[in-house]
Amino acid sequence: MKSANASQDKSKGRRSFLKLLVAIGAVSATAAGASVLRFLAYVPSSSTTQGSGQLMWPRVKLVNAKSLQMLKPVSFNYPLVNTPNILVKLGVKAENGIGDEGDIVAYSGICQHLGCYYAFLSPGSSPSCDSSFKASIPEGYCCCHGGQYDLARSARVIGGPPPRPVPAVKLDYDSDTGDIYAVGMGPPTIFGHGPPGTTDSALVLKYDLQGGEIVTQATVFSGT
Repeated sequence: MKSANASQDKSKGRRSFLKLLVAIGAVSATAAGASVLRFLAYVPSSSTTQGSGQLMWPRVKLVNAKSLQMLKPVSFNYPLVNTPNILVKLGVKAENGIGDEGDIVAYSGICQHLGCYYAFLSPGSSPSCDSSFKASIPEGYCCCHGGQYDLARSARVIGGPPPRPVPAVKLDYDSDTGDIYAVGMGPPTIFGHGPPGTTDSALVLKYDLQGGEIVTQATVFSGT
């Protein structure tokens, strides 16, 4: 009898232990699933949604046009705190340029080739990586692989391997005060945000606002 009772006790113990393992596994799976959902779910901040909950670009003041020097770029992050851009007064009328002379433009500072940061070159200047090269127009030049963008013509590619222009920052100009605001991004998506080259405006908005903290106030720096 004693042997039979001992055997029953051991069997009950094993069943209890297995139940405990199953319970622990279920709790762990639930926690892991919640963690994955938190990682995958994008919840925009209230500053980027309308009353209906629809995504919208943040509107932030950048600089006053009077503070800009000809061919002296300034840099700022938009629409996220980790997505850099450049703004420059070109001195020549530009496609979609703003300001009294229509010569102020802003673009993503991330090259569309492999995601390097490019530099602004004024006419006659050279990039830090190639003193033999002289820019003939205001352009963006990427030292990683020689990508070139014509900043007066919607940043179209004029040299090197980039497959598409860098996206423009949409600007709003207050002609009464001279203040310049960033109000959105044009296509394509910022490099590294969503499928490369996405141009659908709704998808650009969705992808560009993911991957970092959305700006609420811009900090502008001299240089690129």
